Amino acid sequence: MGTIGGQGVLLQMIFAKYKISIQLALSILVIGVASSFALGQTAVVRPFEPGEQLAYKAEISRSLLKKIDVATFRFQVEELALNAHAEAPPAFKFIGDVASEGFFTKLFNVKFHQHVESTVNANSLVVQKTFKLDEQGKRIRTSEATFDSKTNKVVWVERDPNDPSKAARTQTGDFSGTVQDVVSAIYYLRTQKLDPGTSFEMEISDSGRVYKVPVRVSEKKRMKTAIGKIDAVNVVPQVFGEGALLPNTKGELSIWLSDDRRHIPVKAQFKGEYGTFDITLKQVTQLSAPAK
Repeated sequence: MGTIGGQGVLLQMIFAKYKISIQLALSILVIGVASSFALGQTAVVRPFEPGEQLAYKAEISRSLLKKIDVATFRFQVEELALNAHAEAPPAFKFIGDVASEGFFTKLFNVKFHQHVESTVNANSLVVQKTFKLDEQGKRIRTSEATFDSKTNKVVWVERDPNDPSKAARTQTGDFSGTVQDVVSAIYYLRTQKLDPGTSFEMEISDSGRVYKVPVRVSEKKRMKTAIGKIDAVNVVPQVFGEGALLPNTKGELSIWLSDDRRHIPVKAQFKGEYGTFDITLKQVTQLSAPAK
């Protein structure tokens, strides 16, 4: 019991330190490769359609403890209804949702939930707005980031629903025109050609700040996945260190995407000093697209 108890305390420490990394790992990884491609108004060829859903499981391993369930990820594409009187181009909503679950959550009563909605131009996939709900136990925060492509500025506002009288937090950042958020970049990445040996630098905005993320496309290999035995390509971004997305964390992130037209993210892995997180694709579903 002493060993189990000690491992339990250690897991609590791991979870407290890295839960943000769990929530962002899949998004951060795929963001990198979307790099220096111009995000103008040119239409892109989509490897996905409205109604697509992707489901993932996140597990942690540490010493003798192997692959303990800690969270589930879900991503979905929705097509927003057009306003007949509006001049705005058609839009997609990309939805990312991650929630704690499994043995670890039940044993230590550690709960978190993050829901992100990214609104983009359906033709170019340029991000327009990001809404985020962040729940950590009783702590709840909602935020909205608005991207202005004319001024190249992002304005982020966060509020506390439990205390409406509390002043909102705000943050303004500048971007160069190629910026994405943590969810829209997943889908934009899937439209790109990924060649092993190439390197890129990407601007990503989170909570009103804009980060430059160097990324390299590493290798290809055959993998057994939820969508069968496939060829997959590996992407490795640099997200650790001063001025990076994870400035106070040491580790390594990588992601594998199917090496085909769809470029589905099939696996992500985060190796840190307190353990290894594996995020694995479990299911791909294509629901009927909404009627236009």
